[in-house]
Amino acid sequence: MGENVSCEAQGVSTLFPERIGVSEETWFDLASLTKPLVTTTLGLLAFRSGIMSPTTKVRQVLDEVRGSDVGDLEVKDLLTHTGGLPAWLPLYCLAESRLELLPSRLGGIRLESRPGEKVVYSCVGFVILGMMLARIADQDLGSLFQREVLKVLGLEGELGFRTDLATHSLAGGNAQSAIETSLIRNLGFDERWLPPTGHGLPDDGNARFLGDVSGNAGLFGTARGTVALASEYLPGGGLLLSAEEAAEATALRTQGLEQGRGWGWQLASTPGCSAGQTLSEEAFGHTGFTGVSVWCDPQTMNVFALLTNRNHPAQRGNDLHPLRRVFHRLAAGAVPQT
Repeated sequence: MGENVSCEAQGVSTLFPERIGVSEETWFDLASLTKPLVTTTLGLLAFRSGIMSPTTKVRQVLDEVRGSDVGDLEVKDLLTHTGGLPAWLPLYCLAESRLELLPSRLGGIRLESRPGEKVVYSCVGFVILGMMLARIADQDLGSLFQREVLKVLGLEGELGFRTDLATHSLAGGNAQSAIETSLIRNLGFDERWLPPTGHGLPDDGNARFLGDVSGNAGLFGTARGTVALASEYLPGGGLLLSAEEAAEATALRTQGLEQGRGWGWQLASTPGCSAGQTLSEEAFGHTGFTGVSVWCDPQTMNVFALLTNRNHPAQRGNDLHPLRRVFHRLAAGAVPQT
């Protein structure tokens, strides 16, 4: 991350039980930013060490899914959301709230399309990737991320799983997972399996089921930490990632399909994405359900993180893409030209 970092905080982080102003130190639930920032990053490090590759099959790591369609998927299918997996499933329902049952139950998931046929953004795929990385390392995903990424980059005070409420100021969460509950009902599952919510816990039910640490969600952090880690993917790499690794992760790997996707990252070539017209066609980024986003523009070497909260005091389904596009336009205009 370069020296020219600008951060501005406006509004409040919590309305109930008391009104607390937001600051640069406020930690937000980064939701699906976990996918590129944590899972893709750890995946690249696994590729580097040789313990996993883009063509590693799920069954080679999670023996419980041998003989299933899920078991035959490759890591690159999951990283690009082209594996044919459903967009979302309440995995806690599939496993009847028993974590030890989850690996074997994954094998029963039916693919909705043939691998490589289409892009369907899938939280399920990144949950599986997170489980694979943890299994290979024989270590909790959160601990692995802290050791391999946060310590190396000096970001332990800016990003992390299982946030400490005593030492971190957190943006408020929602009291009830109304949207997730509705999804469970629509799929015909018993909503009583939904893990309870609470302040400091991930909004994502699957992440809560997995001990608040998952490959698809569960990461919390500041805007400063988000920008610092995302900057590792700019051309030339950074302190952790090499130039080659950054380029591999952000290259277009879904040519001719519905969305432009790299490994974990969405590309600005995706029609209707939140990048807007201000960022270059080479830009890459990601959004999170809670109201967060980060976009990187290799052409200008700028990184734009917008952390908002549409889940407090209650979940709202408003479309934040127009706001993100305006933010990019205003923020890009405020960056000094060199």
